[in-house]
Amino acid sequence: MMLALFLLLLVFGPTIWLNFVFNRHDKILVDMPFTAGEFGHDVLREHGLESVCIEETRGGDHFDVRENKVRIVGQRLSRKSLTAISVVCHEIGHAIQHAEKYRPLEQRTRIVERTAWISRAGSAILFLGLPAIYASGSYSLIKICLILVILSAIIGLVIHLITLDVELDASFNRALPIIREKVPADYHDACRSVLRAAALTYVVGVIGNLFSLRAIWLLISRLT
Repeated sequence: MMLALFLLLLVFGPTIWLNFVFNRHDKILVDMPFTAGEFGHDVLREHGLESVCIEETRGGDHFDVRENKVRIVGQRLSRKSLTAISVVCHEIGHAIQHAEKYRPLEQRTRIVERTAWISRAGSAILFLGLPAIYASGSYSLIKICLILVILSAIIGLVIHLITLDVELDASFNRALPIIREKVPADYHDACRSVLRAAALTYVVGVIGNLFSLRAIWLLISRLT
Protein backbone atom coordinates (compact mmCIF):
# COMPACT_ATOMS: atom_id res chain seq x y z
CA MET A 1 0.00 0.00 0.00
CA MET A 2 2.77 2.44 0.92
CA LEU A 3 4.64 1.57 -2.26
CA ALA A 4 1.54 2.26 -4.32
CA LEU A 5 1.07 5.64 -2.64
CA PHE A 6 4.73 6.47 -3.18
CA LEU A 7 4.46 5.62 -6.89
CA LEU A 8 1.33 7.74 -7.19
CA LEU A 9 3.17 10.62 -5.57
CA LEU A 10 6.05 10.25 -8.04
CA VAL A 11 3.66 10.10 -10.98
CA PHE A 12 1.30 12.91 -10.05
CA GLY A 13 3.28 14.95 -7.50
CA PRO A 14 5.31 17.10 -9.94
CA THR A 15 2.23 17.89 -12.04
CA ILE A 16 0.23 18.74 -8.92
CA TRP A 17 3.01 21.11 -7.86
CA LEU A 18 3.01 22.84 -11.25
CA ASN A 19 -0.75 23.24 -11.25
CA PHE A 20 -0.67 24.50 -7.67
CA VAL A 21 1.87 27.21 -8.52
CA PHE A 22 0.06 28.28 -11.68
CA ASN A 23 -3.39 28.31 -10.05
CA ARG A 24 -2.17 30.05 -6.91
CA HIS A 25 -1.03 33.09 -8.87
CA ASP A 26 -3.72 33.08 -11.56
CA LYS A 27 -6.28 35.27 -9.82
CA ILE A 28 -7.32 38.45 -11.62
CA LEU A 29 -5.56 41.60 -10.42
CA VAL A 30 -7.86 44.54 -11.10
CA ASP A 31 -5.06 47.04 -10.51
CA MET A 32 -2.78 45.47 -13.14
CA PRO A 33 -2.59 47.98 -16.02
CA PHE A 34 -2.32 45.39 -18.80
CA THR A 35 -3.43 41.91 -19.79
CA ALA A 36 -0.84 39.24 -20.52
CA GLY A 37 -1.37 39.76 -24.25
CA GLU A 38 -0.92 43.52 -24.03
CA PHE A 39 2.14 43.02 -21.84
CA GLY A 40 3.62 40.60 -24.37
CA HIS A 41 3.13 42.89 -27.34
CA ASP A 42 4.74 45.79 -25.45
CA VAL A 43 7.77 43.66 -24.56
CA LEU A 44 8.20 42.44 -28.13
CA ARG A 45 7.99 46.00 -29.46
CA GLU A 46 10.50 47.32 -26.91
CA HIS A 47 12.96 44.55 -27.86
CA GLY A 48 12.60 45.17 -31.58
CA LEU A 49 10.84 41.85 -32.16
CA GLU A 50 7.88 43.11 -34.17
CA SER A 51 8.27 40.13 -36.51
CA VAL A 52 7.39 37.76 -33.65
CA CYS A 53 3.68 36.97 -33.42
CA ILE A 54 1.69 36.09 -30.31
CA GLU A 55 -1.22 33.78 -30.96
CA GLU A 56 -3.61 31.52 -29.12
CA THR A 57 -3.13 27.76 -29.07
CA ARG A 58 -4.59 24.63 -27.57
CA GLY A 59 -1.27 22.80 -27.65
CA GLY A 60 0.38 24.29 -24.59
CA ASP A 61 2.45 27.43 -24.11
CA HIS A 62 5.60 27.45 -26.25
CA PHE A 63 7.75 29.42 -28.65
CA ASP A 64 7.81 28.05 -32.19
CA VAL A 65 11.34 28.63 -33.44
CA ARG A 66 10.55 27.75 -37.06
CA GLU A 67 7.52 30.01 -37.39
CA ASN A 68 8.82 32.67 -34.98
CA LYS A 69 5.61 32.66 -32.97
CA VAL A 70 4.85 32.79 -29.26
CA ARG A 71 1.92 30.46 -28.73
CA ILE A 72 -0.07 30.82 -25.52
CA VAL A 73 -3.09 28.93 -24.24
CA GLY A 74 -5.97 31.17 -25.28
CA GLN A 75 -7.49 32.27 -22.00
CA ARG A 76 -4.14 33.44 -20.63
CA LEU A 77 -3.71 36.24 -23.15
CA SER A 78 -6.75 38.11 -21.88
CA ARG A 79 -6.01 37.62 -18.17
CA LYS A 80 -4.53 40.16 -15.75
CA SER A 81 -2.82 37.57 -13.57
CA LEU A 82 0.76 36.96 -12.52
CA THR A 83 0.70 33.45 -13.98
CA ALA A 84 -0.47 34.68 -17.37
CA ILE A 85 2.02 37.56 -17.48
CA SER A 86 4.93 35.41 -16.29
CA VAL A 87 4.22 32.57 -18.72
CA VAL A 88 4.00 34.98 -21.65
CA CYS A 89 7.23 36.62 -20.54
CA HIS A 90 8.96 33.23 -20.26
CA GLU A 91 8.01 32.32 -23.84
CA ILE A 92 9.11 35.74 -25.05
CA GLY A 93 12.40 34.95 -23.29
CA HIS A 94 12.81 32.14 -25.83
CA ALA A 95 12.03 34.58 -28.65
CA ILE A 96 14.79 36.86 -27.35
CA GLN A 97 17.16 33.88 -27.20
CA HIS A 98 16.30 33.05 -30.79
CA ALA A 99 16.87 36.63 -31.95
CA GLU A 100 20.24 36.69 -30.19
CA LYS A 101 21.16 33.25 -31.63
CA TYR A 102 21.57 31.80 -28.15
CA ARG A 103 23.64 28.70 -28.83
CA PRO A 104 22.01 26.29 -26.32
CA LEU A 105 18.60 27.03 -27.86
CA GLU A 106 19.93 26.32 -31.34
CA GLN A 107 21.48 23.07 -30.09
CA ARG A 108 18.21 22.00 -28.48
CA THR A 109 16.32 22.75 -31.67
CA ARG A 110 18.66 20.53 -33.68
CA ILE A 111 18.46 17.70 -31.12
CA VAL A 112 14.66 17.82 -31.02
CA GLU A 113 14.42 17.80 -34.82
CA ARG A 114 16.75 14.81 -35.14
CA THR A 115 14.98 12.74 -32.50
CA ALA A 116 11.39 13.77 -33.23
CA TRP A 117 10.72 10.54 -35.12
CA ILE A 118 11.52 8.50 -32.00
CA SER A 119 9.00 10.44 -29.94
CA ARG A 120 6.37 10.11 -32.66
CA ALA A 121 7.00 6.37 -32.89
CA GLY A 122 6.72 5.98 -29.12
CA SER A 123 3.44 7.91 -29.03
CA ALA A 124 2.02 5.92 -31.94
CA ILE A 125 2.87 2.63 -30.25
CA LEU A 126 1.45 3.76 -26.91
CA PHE A 127 -1.86 5.12 -28.18
CA LEU A 128 -2.46 3.01 -31.28
CA GLY A 129 -0.36 -0.13 -31.29
CA LEU A 130 -0.23 -1.09 -27.62
CA PRO A 131 -4.01 -1.30 -27.04
CA ALA A 132 -4.42 -3.49 -30.12
CA ILE A 133 -1.51 -5.75 -29.19
CA TYR A 134 -2.78 -5.98 -25.61
CA ALA A 135 -6.19 -7.06 -26.87
CA SER A 136 -4.51 -9.80 -28.91
CA GLY A 137 -2.94 -11.28 -25.76
CA SER A 138 0.62 -11.24 -27.11
CA TYR A 139 2.30 -10.12 -23.88
CA SER A 140 5.85 -10.60 -25.14
CA LEU A 141 5.13 -8.23 -28.02
CA ILE A 142 3.53 -5.80 -25.56
CA LYS A 143 6.74 -5.70 -23.57
CA ILE A 144 8.83 -5.07 -26.68
CA CYS A 145 6.57 -2.18 -27.66
CA LEU A 146 6.60 -0.82 -24.14
CA ILE A 147 10.39 -0.88 -24.12
CA LEU A 148 10.35 1.28 -27.26
CA VAL A 149 7.88 3.67 -25.64
CA ILE A 150 9.98 3.94 -22.48
CA LEU A 151 13.08 4.51 -24.61
CA SER A 152 11.41 7.42 -26.37
CA ALA A 153 10.37 8.89 -23.01
CA ILE A 154 13.91 8.54 -21.66
CA ILE A 155 15.30 10.29 -24.73
CA GLY A 156 12.82 13.11 -24.15
CA LEU A 157 13.90 13.40 -20.53
CA VAL A 158 17.58 13.47 -21.46
CA ILE A 159 16.95 16.19 -24.05
CA HIS A 160 15.17 18.40 -21.54
CA LEU A 161 17.77 17.79 -18.83
CA ILE A 162 20.62 18.58 -21.21
CA THR A 163 18.96 21.78 -22.32
CA LEU A 164 17.47 22.77 -18.98
CA ASP A 165 19.72 25.82 -19.01
CA VAL A 166 17.68 27.08 -21.98
CA GLU A 167 14.54 27.13 -19.83
CA LEU A 168 16.28 28.59 -16.79
CA ASP A 169 17.90 31.29 -18.93
CA ALA A 170 14.53 32.17 -20.49
CA SER A 171 12.96 32.54 -17.04
CA PHE A 172 15.66 34.17 -14.95
CA ASN A 173 18.05 35.92 -17.36
CA ARG A 174 15.47 37.09 -19.91
CA ALA A 175 12.00 37.22 -18.36
CA LEU A 176 12.68 38.13 -14.72
CA PRO A 177 14.53 41.42 -15.46
CA ILE A 178 11.63 42.47 -17.70
CA ILE A 179 9.09 41.65 -14.99
CA ARG A 180 11.12 43.55 -12.39
CA GLU A 181 10.98 46.57 -14.64
CA LYS A 182 7.30 46.43 -15.57
CA VAL A 183 5.47 44.65 -12.74
CA PRO A 184 5.06 46.19 -9.25
CA ALA A 185 7.71 45.02 -6.76
CA ASP A 186 5.10 43.43 -4.47
CA TYR A 187 4.54 40.76 -7.11
CA HIS A 188 8.15 39.89 -7.94
CA ASP A 189 8.42 36.88 -5.63
CA ALA A 190 5.22 35.37 -6.98
CA CYS A 191 6.39 35.93 -10.55
CA ARG A 192 9.68 34.23 -9.72
CA SER A 193 7.76 31.17 -8.50
CA VAL A 194 5.76 31.02 -11.73
CA LEU A 195 8.89 31.45 -13.84
CA ARG A 196 10.56 28.60 -11.96
CA ALA A 197 7.55 26.38 -12.66
CA ALA A 198 7.51 27.44 -16.31
CA ALA A 199 11.19 26.53 -16.66
CA LEU A 200 10.57 23.06 -15.23
CA THR A 201 7.29 22.31 -16.99
CA TYR A 202 8.71 20.06 -19.70
CA VAL A 203 11.06 18.17 -17.38
CA VAL A 204 8.25 17.56 -14.90
CA GLY A 205 6.01 16.33 -17.70
CA VAL A 206 8.57 13.85 -18.99
CA ILE A 207 9.36 12.58 -15.48
CA GLY A 208 5.65 12.03 -14.87
CA ASN A 209 5.38 10.10 -18.14
CA LEU A 210 8.33 7.90 -17.17
CA PHE A 211 6.75 6.92 -13.86
CA SER A 212 3.41 6.35 -15.59
CA LEU A 213 5.10 3.98 -18.02
CA ARG A 214 6.80 2.22 -15.12
CA ALA A 215 3.39 1.65 -13.56
CA ILE A 216 2.09 0.22 -16.85
CA TRP A 217 5.14 -2.06 -17.04
CA LEU A 218 4.49 -3.42 -13.54
CA LEU A 219 0.85 -4.02 -14.38
CA ILE A 220 1.70 -5.95 -17.53
CA SER A 221 4.38 -7.95 -15.72
CA ARG A 222 1.80 -9.13 -13.17
CA LEU A 223 -0.58 -10.15 -15.93
CA THR A 224 1.99 -12.32 -17.70
